[in-house]
Amino acid sequence: MKVRIKTKEEIARIREAGSILAECHREISKMIGPGITTLEIDGFVESFLAGRGATPEQKGYRGFPFATCASVNDVVCHGFPGDRKLEQGDIVTIDIVVNKNGWLADSGWSYRIGEVSDEAEMLLSATEKALYAGIAQAVPGGRMGDIGYAVSRTALEAKVGVVKPLIGHGIGRSMHEPPDVPNFGRPRTGLRLQSGMVITIEPIFTGGETGAVYWGDDGWTIRSADGSLGAHYEHTLAILDDGPVVLTK
Repeated sequence: MKVRIKTKEEIARIREAGSILAECHREISKMIGPGITTLEIDGFVESFLAGRGATPEQKGYRGFPFATCASVNDVVCHGFPGDRKLEQGDIVTIDIVVNKNGWLADSGWSYRIGEVSDEAEMLLSATEKALYAGIAQAVPGGRMGDIGYAVSRTALEAKVGVVKPLIGHGIGRSMHEPPDVPNFGRPRTGLRLQSGMVITIEPIFTGGETGAVYWGDDGWTIRSADGSLGAHYEHTLAILDDGPVVLTK
């Protein structure tokens, strides 16, 4: 399927969804902490978006029942919100896709619950660093492999694992559009990047160096195979003539 290049007007519509999403994450950062449940956060997100004329695109997607993905500790992606109270030392990723007037933006962020272990801090820092390393490579004339190499090199330096089955993607009117944006690759290989592409970059790492994962019985929840912590940072960005512009900042 062909990669669809977005116009300035279309990118502005995605940016509108992205600004709502960024504001939502800012509010989550204020409320998240020991004692709150991810189900309470999920309810907040749904209400917050409704108040801004937006909807959570995940809800109902292939039967997914919630407004957010909430992934705690060894859950690396697509976790179900639940009624367990978050505890000091947990890490939790809240992943949200916002639909505003038919245009989508996607951003996941990992949050520290109070003080976290040195291992957790190292994993979180490396994963966030990898996100921005990948974004820096999203320039016209570059290659998709440049993004993936920058992400995986950060993991290698930090001695953490890349979850290779989980990747970034194009986005616009659909949640997942071409192209795929892997978190690994070789420099100067792969699809040539063009101005007008809108993609997500989303490194997903585990504390264990293999990055191996397994799917839970619910068909959604993905956990690290070795029980190590998972972290996930994601932005939606547009590739423009003068470089990448984050739309969910």
